[in-house]
Amino acid sequence: MAAIAVDYEILPHVLDVDDAMKPDAPVLLKGRKQEGVPADVSDNVLTRTQYGHGTPEKGFESADLVIERTFKTAATHQGYIEPHSCLATLGADGQGDLWVCTQGHYMARNTCAAILGLDAGRLRVTPSEIGGGFGGKTTVFLEPTALLLSRKSGRPVKMTMTREEVFRASGPTASTSIDIKIGMKNNGKITAATGDYRYQNGAYEAMNGTLGAMTGFAPYDLEHVRTIGWDVVTNRPKAAAYRAPGAPMAAFAVESVIDELAHQLGLDPIDVRLMNAAREGTRSAYGPTYPAIGLEATLKAAKAHPHWSAPLAENQGRGVACGFWFNFGGDTCVSLMINPDGTVSLSEGNPDIGGSRAAMSMMAAEELGIPMESVRTIVADTASLGQNEVTDGSRVTFAVGLATIKAARHAVEIMKKRAAMTWGIDVEAVEWVDGSAQPAGPNAGKFPPMTLGEIAAIASNTGGPIAGHFEVNAEGAGVSFGTHIADTEVDPETGSVKILRYTVLQDAGKAVHPAYVEGQLQGGAVQGIGWALNEEYVYNADGVMENPGFLDYRIPLASDLPMIETIIVEVPNAFHPYGVRGVGETGIIPPLGAVGYAVGNAIGRKVEELPCSPPRVLALIQNG
Repeated sequence: MAAIAVDYEILPHVLDVDDAMKPDAPVLLKGRKQEGVPADVSDNVLTRTQYGHGTPEKGFESADLVIERTFKTAATHQGYIEPHSCLATLGADGQGDLWVCTQGHYMARNTCAAILGLDAGRLRVTPSEIGGGFGGKTTVFLEPTALLLSRKSGRPVKMTMTREEVFRASGPTASTSIDIKIGMKNNGKITAATGDYRYQNGAYEAMNGTLGAMTGFAPYDLEHVRTIGWDVVTNRPKAAAYRAPGAPMAAFAVESVIDELAHQLGLDPIDVRLMNAAREGTRSAYGPTYPAIGLEATLKAAKAHPHWSAPLAENQGRGVACGFWFNFGGDTCVSLMINPDGTVSLSEGNPDIGGSRAAMSMMAAEELGIPMESVRTIVADTASLGQNEVTDGSRVTFAVGLATIKAARHAVEIMKKRAAMTWGIDVEAVEWVDGSAQPAGPNAGKFPPMTLGEIAAIASNTGGPIAGHFEVNAEGAGVSFGTHIADTEVDPETGSVKILRYTVLQDAGKAVHPAYVEGQLQGGAVQGIGWALNEEYVYNADGVMENPGFLDYRIPLASDLPMIETIIVEVPNAFHPYGVRGVGETGIIPPLGAVGYAVGNAIGRKVEELPCSPPRVLALIQNG
C-alpha cells in the first residue's frame, strides 16, 4: 500500500439544502431531476411533490392574522449503540449464510442477492438480537462486501463499522429548511395554510421531503391547504430513516407557527388545536379521508392533565405540539406450531426492536385460550418463512399481530376438526372456549371438553402435526396521533436548557402490552428531545464532519431528563381484530415543536432553528 501514490482532485461541494438548490450549485447527479421539478433550480433537486386542496390565497384573505416563518433543522443520528456488523459465508456453489444486525433480514437477503447475482433462495439470512436501530438499520452497507470477500477467500468474513464510520458513512436524518404560512381568525379558526419543505437527503435519492409535505398539516382539518416537498442531494451521507422519517421537522415548523398565532391572539394553544383538529370524516391535507382517529382524545386528555395548568417560575417555559404518522402494513408471514406437550411455537419474520415477540405471544395466547408462558415466539431466518417486510413504519404489532391472530385461528379450526373426529360428530358442532374444544350444545353430544394439550398429545393419531399459518399483505394499519407537553428552564447566563417536565399523550388503538407501549412513547420523546436540544452533524468549511462520536455528538442521558409521563389513549383501529395501531414512530414527532416553543417562551424569543444548543440559545437571548 505504501507504494501506491494517489493524487486527489478536490471538487466543489455543497452541504446546505438551500445552497444546493441554487442554479449555480455544484451538481452531484446530473440528469436525475424528475418530471415536475422546475427548470430554474439545480439538478440537485431530484423530486418536487405537492399536496393539498382548496385555494390558500382565498383563505389568507379572510384571516385576521397571517404569520409566515422560515425554520431550519439539523441532520441527526439515530443513536443506536450497536454499530453495523455482519458475519458472512458464501461458497463457490453460490450458497451462503449471513448473520446481521438489521431491522429487515429479508430486505438484506434480497438486496445482497441482487447485487451479487445470487438466487435469493440460496442465501439464508439470520438476524441477530439488535442493539438499537430506530430506522437506521433498514439499510445495507457491509453485507455485500462481506459476502464477496468470503466467496473469494473461502472463509467466513466478519465486518464491523467503527463508531466514526457509523457517523461518517451510514445514514443520518435529513436536514431541512422549511417555510410555513398560516392564516387564522380571531377565534382561532385556521383559514389557510401553506408549507414549502426543503429536505437535504445526502448524496442519493430519498423521499423525506415528500413525507414532510404529507405529514406537516395532517393533524388539522383545513379548508385551504397546499404543501410542496423538495428532495435535494448534497455532499453528505445518504439520509436514512429515523422513526417517522421527514415528519418531526415538518411538525416543528407547523406547530411553532400555530403556537405563535395562538399567543398573539391571546388564545389557549390546546383550544386552538381542538378547534382545528382532524376527526373522523376529515379530508387530510395529503388526500385521504380519516376513519375514526384519536387526535381529539389526546388533546382533551392534555387539556385535562395537571401538567397543562401547573405554574411556571422565572426563566421557565411551556410548549405543546401535535404529531402524525401514517403507519404501514405490508408483506407478513407467520407460522404457529402446536407442540405435542401443548406448548406453542410461533415463528415470525420481523426483528424485534420494541417488544414485539411478547406482544405476539400475548395475542396468540389470547386466541388459543392458554397462558402466555406456554407460547414462545422466535424471529425466523429467511429460509423458514415467506417474505416479510422490514421492521419499520410502526407495522409489526399491527401486521404481524394480525397474521398471528389469523394463524392461531387457523390452528383452532384444525383442533376443532381433530376433536370432532375423536367424538365422531360434525366439526360445525364443535366450539372453542377457554383453550378447549367442546360440543357447541346439548344436541352435539355429552363429551367432556378436550384441552389444547389433550388434542396435541394425540395429534399423531388424528392426522399428524397441528400448525396454523397466515400470509398477508396487510392493509388498514390505522394512522396515529399524539400530543406532547414540555416544560423547560433556561439558564440566562449560559443558554443551557433543562427539561423540567414532559408528558406524552398518544392514541395506541389498543395497547396489547401497555408497559412496552409506554416504553415506545418515552423512547420517542427522549430522542425528539435530543434532536431539539443538542444533536446535530457539524461540518467544517472543507465539508468534513467534526463530531463523529458520542463524545462530541451528545445524546440525552437518563440524568438529563425527568421521568417522561405517559397517557395511553385507545381509539380502536377498525382494521385490526383488537384495534391495534402502531406506536413506535409518532412519539418522536411532537418533541421538536413542544421543546422549541417551550424554550422560546422561557426566553421571550422565537426559536426558528434547531437544535436549541447553549450557544444558539444564548445568542437569541443576547441578540433577539
